[in-house]
Amino acid sequence: MPYTITDQCNGCDACMRICPAAAIADEPKQAHTIDANACIECGACGRVCPQNAVLDAAGVVCRRTKKSEWLKPDIHLKSCLACAICVDACPVGCLGLAALPQKNGVNAYPYLKDAKACIGCGFCSRECPVDAIAMGGAVKMQTVAATSRGPA
Repeated sequence: MPYTITDQCNGCDACMRICPAAAIADEPKQAHTIDANACIECGACGRVCPQNAVLDAAGVVCRRTKKSEWLKPDIHLKSCLACAICVDACPVGCLGLAALPQKNGVNAYPYLKDAKACIGCGFCSRECPVDAIAMGGAVKMQTVAATSRGPA
């Protein structure tokens, strides 16, 4: 079940601007609507809504959260298979592959290449076949990316 917008919406467009699926339609200064067929249930709309006018898939009101408090992926390299499923799962393209010294035939690992673009949806974590990604606060992979030779 997709997210929905209540009549508390004042038409500010915050949700529409952040939606990676372009699932939110609007009329200026009127309550917006979410296209149920396009909604990917990432929750970004609810985290930015200043009116708390977004209901999640369970019908619970989403609360606005500062972007600095949104969860980010913490990638555990020792568990990672470097399959890149997490990179493909990210709806905003904020993950990349960093070239690292070859280990067991693996020469690239995922990293958070654009922390500001991350919407904290957790799709990368949910799709990881070996549970090598946990959603948390601090991002350890940023230092790995800085020491790599760049994206593969």
